[in-house]
Amino acid sequence: MFDTLENTRIAIWVGESLYGYPFLLSLHAVGLAIVVGIFSMRDMRLLGLFHGLQPAAFLPLSKLAWLGFIINATSGFLLFTSQAVTFVNSTPFLLKVACIVVGMVLAGIIQSRLRNELAVDFEKSDNAVISGTTKLIALASLLSWVSAIIAGRLIAYF
Repeated sequence: MFDTLENTRIAIWVGESLYGYPFLLSLHAVGLAIVVGIFSMRDMRLLGLFHGLQPAAFLPLSKLAWLGFIINATSGFLLFTSQAVTFVNSTPFLLKVACIVVGMVLAGIIQSRLRNELAVDFEKSDNAVISGTTKLIALASLLSWVSAIIAGRLIAYF
């Protein structure tokens, strides 16, 4: 199945064209900056850093983060097609994908919890109390994004 995928027109274009792979890799970096930038800043804020940022500010930014994820998923899949057999047998690649899935699930959980916690303290949202459980989930989220990035870089070496 993966060998067949590698031999599709799009996979061949990505792997052999002068601009395909570099363009998609650049797009992948932009998507990464958006999704990981927003979610990691949110996670660090929930963990007590950057007191000047209001936790409520991250609620509307989640739509932009999901757009970054769509950019990353699309560009990542297209990059994957060019070396599907190699990637599907790569431990760092599989670890990266697992960390991304965990990160996105935790992103949804955090957004829901954040909405609920801020709704309770809406009058004082600038000093909202973030529960210990939400902080723990934010720490797990931050670790999953850092792990995904590290695993992604290791793909080239293993």
